[in-house]
Amino acid sequence: MEQKKTEELLKERLKEKGLKVTHQRLLVLSVLEQNSGRHMTAEDVYALVSQDYPEIGLATVYRTLQLLYEMQLADRISLDDGCVRYEIGHLFAGESKHNHHHLICRRCGAVIPFGDDLLDDLEHHIEKATGFHVLDHELKFYGICKQCLGKEK
Repeated sequence: MEQKKTEELLKERLKEKGLKVTHQRLLVLSVLEQNSGRHMTAEDVYALVSQDYPEIGLATVYRTLQLLYEMQLADRISLDDGCVRYEIGHLFAGESKHNHHHLICRRCGAVIPFGDDLLDDLEHHIEKATGFHVLDHELKFYGICKQCLGKEK
């Protein structure tokens, strides 16, 4: 997504919530956008933001990432390594909900996004059977990636 559109969406969302548009918030969102497809820890984001804005603190980055997550402008995933990771929010892709999953290699730790969402029928069934409306889901598959399998042969 174009930088201007990202900033405009952030400004619109912040104003809707009665929050200020700050340089720090724009920088954090910009770093997530520029690294789309990467699953970044708060420390990763901090390292990149602090290159251009050295006076920013790590606590500010943590708070900003949490805020962006709550506003659905950043997605959050835990990859079972003790670190919470962030990526640009699904709203920027024009999706109404998060529709990609993660393939995690048990050998090298690679995280591969998988875009096909085959759970729509299941979500519909859950809603019909229970009246529970699913807003989002997270799915992780664990296995061995193509590169690691190739090294074995």
